Amino acid sequence: MKNDLLAQFNKAFESKARLSIMSVLMVNELMSFNAFKELLGLTDGNLATHLRALEESGYVAVQKQFVGRKPNTTYSATQAGQQAFSEHLNALEAFIKNL
Repeated sequence: MKNDLLAQFNKAFESKARLSIMSVLMVNELMSFNAFKELLGLTDGNLATHLRALEESGYVAVQKQFVGRKPNTTYSATQAGQQAFSEHLNALEAFIKNL
């Protein structure tokens, strides 16, 4: 039974950083790169790597624009990302309840 529950975990969210990123995006419509960096305490490279992985999975959408002369990159959870993350949280909850 526990192996069945473990199989329902989404590998895209196994990383603490990715779990944190998706948690933030579930309660915030948009989040800038700099706000993520400050909130999560990640380096530029580490954050960029995790965001890119979530983007490639189709879970995060990226919007790039200029504010004045400065580039501003914002991120949002896609519908697929919200669904996948909710399913992952449900699998975690089911696993904990069955311990």
